[in-house]
Amino acid sequence: MAKRDYYEVLGVDKGADEREIKKAYRRVAMKHHPDRNPDDPQAESKFKEASEAYEVLSDGSKRSAYDQFGHAGVDPNTGGGGFGGGNFSDIFGDVFGDIFGGGGGGRGYSGPQRGSDLRYTLDISLEDAVKGTTVEIRVPSLSTCDVCDGSGAKPGSSPVTCGTCGGVGQVRMQQGLFQVQQTCPTCRGRGKIISEPCTACHGQGRVEKTKTLSVKVPPGVDTGDRIRLSGEGEAGPEGGPSGDLFVQMSIRQHPIFERDGKNLYCEMPITFVDAALGGELDVPTLDGRVKLKIPAETQTGKLFRLRSKGVKPVRGGSVGDLLVRVEVETPVKLNKQQKGLLEELGASLGEGGKSHSPRQSTWFEGVKNFFDDLKL
Repeated sequence: MAKRDYYEVLGVDKGADEREIKKAYRRVAMKHHPDRNPDDPQAESKFKEASEAYEVLSDGSKRSAYDQFGHAGVDPNTGGGGFGGGNFSDIFGDVFGDIFGGGGGGRGYSGPQRGSDLRYTLDISLEDAVKGTTVEIRVPSLSTCDVCDGSGAKPGSSPVTCGTCGGVGQVRMQQGLFQVQQTCPTCRGRGKIISEPCTACHGQGRVEKTKTLSVKVPPGVDTGDRIRLSGEGEAGPEGGPSGDLFVQMSIRQHPIFERDGKNLYCEMPITFVDAALGGELDVPTLDGRVKLKIPAETQTGKLFRLRSKGVKPVRGGSVGDLLVRVEVETPVKLNKQQKGLLEELGASLGEGGKSHSPRQSTWFEGVKNFFDDLKL
């Protein structure tokens, strides 16, 4: 399969400078990074394609060869430089260091790291989601050890620099013509050794705790919305800063209303008499009951709109509406007198022909025409 033009991959023109190329690579790589696209099987190949393009275009000599000879100028099989050279780790670290919270491979130990972010799913009622509320939640997480203050060392002692890697966290090993860099086996990449571990956290610097937090839910939130609590995630290793806690909303099913964005929907049964003669009925809303006028000759499925009885979106905008769909309910458990009255009504309506049931008459005419066409 032919390779795409490197400038096209990054979305820059041939006159782009180093800063523009780096910015473009950051944008494309962020978009297709495998960690951000776990369900996209093509994300990894697109990410590698962008990295290959950046590795060539960010190097002056390789870019010159590519501009003059195309892919052949940087293909190792034709004498070019090729992708996968020794400075890929530097590229990865330079571009992603401030995005993913640390440098790339090859940079070794860089001190305390930021803790992991946490996610908590909060189930709330529709009423609380629409009007807002404050909820207390209990979140288990790794917190900084109070005894050693996150250092992992026993009080009165401190970690010492690893003698194997010199505090770098990685060691280099020669294998034939190649030099391989790997995690230091002595300090396991930390760059330091704890000779006297803290007895409370066993040298980890963090302990498992369950903390109680108060979450203020703003009015108008919907399922999938997230509230960010900065610094309430896991504590960072070796005294590093804590991550964040993301509280994700999940709205429980309501017995009466359904929500669609800023609008609410409900179905309301009405009697045959109210549908035929009209009337005024009480309709429930989240703010109480309101009167709804039902016009005479209302058919089942008719949708009525109550303005501004829906939800005010959390991100601003006008208040939604409440849409009420009426369902004409057939009477049940009729006594002899009631059945007789309905029979009289049915006979009376039949004398009026099509005028009392226009939709039924039109439907039966359509059925008749359908079967007549089949006979042709």
